[in-house]
Amino acid sequence: MGRLAAIASAPSPGDAPTETPATPPAKPGLRDAAAAFRFRNFRLFWIGALLSNSGTWVQNLTVPYVVFQLTESSTWVGIAAFSQLAPMALMSPLGGSLADRLDRRRILLVTQSAMAVVAIAMGVAWSSGRASVPVIIGLVATGGVITGINAPAWQAFVSELVPREALLNAVTLNSAQFNAARAFGPGLGGLVLVTLGPGPAFFINAASYVAVLIALSMISLAARQRVTTPRPRVLTDAADTIAYVRRHRGMAACYLSVVVLGLFGQPVFSLVIVFAEEVFRVGGLEYGLLSAALGIGSVLAAPIIAGPGSGVARSRLAGVAMLVYGVALVAFAATPVYLIGLVALLVAGAAYLPIAATLNTTLQIQVDESMRGKVLALYITLFTLSIPLGSLAQGWTSDLFGPGPTVVVAGCAYLAATFALRRPSWLGHLDD
Repeated sequence: MGRLAAIASAPSPGDAPTETPATPPAKPGLRDAAAAFRFRNFRLFWIGALLSNSGTWVQNLTVPYVVFQLTESSTWVGIAAFSQLAPMALMSPLGGSLADRLDRRRILLVTQSAMAVVAIAMGVAWSSGRASVPVIIGLVATGGVITGINAPAWQAFVSELVPREALLNAVTLNSAQFNAARAFGPGLGGLVLVTLGPGPAFFINAASYVAVLIALSMISLAARQRVTTPRPRVLTDAADTIAYVRRHRGMAACYLSVVVLGLFGQPVFSLVIVFAEEVFRVGGLEYGLLSAALGIGSVLAAPIIAGPGSGVARSRLAGVAMLVYGVALVAFAATPVYLIGLVALLVAGAAYLPIAATLNTTLQIQVDESMRGKVLALYITLFTLSIPLGSLAQGWTSDLFGPGPTVVVAGCAYLAATFALRRPSWLGHLDD
């Protein structure tokens, strides 16, 4: 989370005359949406990741809630988002180098365990009354450092779990899993915040890491050929990766698209608490539902994208989805009515899945195995660096002009960039 070039089904025998060529493969349907689940390793990873990511989204809902309650400032909410994502962006190149040189499963076992410790620390800090803004931001930044090392290995690991012909479907289902967690986690988080408070929400996230650790320990893989360079060369690897991507216009289009999405399209989700409190004037449960809406929309769209959508050209799927996403963003920001805002976020979620899936799949297909971790790391770096920059800017302007006008302008900027990228010279190369 487009990305699915279908796993071709066998030609239908039919009643065609013998001189007629074999019937072409049937268009992908809903039955093809779960093809990667036929592989045990992928099933284990998917289930563990779903449970773990659900806990992560409980925490992702809780952090801006806590910061806003302590400061009543959308600027500080933006700073908290920056504190998590900027370290992640800075550490991703190192994570990419490690993912290409070391056993990716072992990397994930270490990083997932470390993130569980950070979640426990947040829960202890809040429960003991020591959860000041500097403490929360410091722990969030620590989690961002660990996530930066984790993320490239996580993305690249999917390619080891299924054969190449099922990779597109696996990437789609992996994005669907992430968005299913984004649907369930905030809803659970809103309920926990209303009934139990922030402390238990942090502990729920810590407990959720057990699921993915168990799944990783049960996965059995053949040895992977690794790069023989003795140690990571982060700066040299980064320069080589940039040069490599510049020679592949499809990958460059993915990078441009994700930067635009991060700067203009994603910061709204760190500002949902501000909309809930200042625009819609609703409580914790309704706030949780707003935060879950993006994931719910993606889950509803997943069977279509993973099945019939796999027969659509990636450039077309991404282009249409980007336009829908921008329009939904503007609609959300412009309305003072909670239900309309909720529906707009559901539509945005349905559009977000094909965007994320198409870009990720294009990279996974077009990249050489020896560069997979580094190319994905640079992609993650650009995305996670653009989001906090956008969050800082939109948080500050929300304090000055209000969240509605701020996000309307951001949505219009996203639409303008989308029209520029829809030229064949950019998005057209997603199909290369």
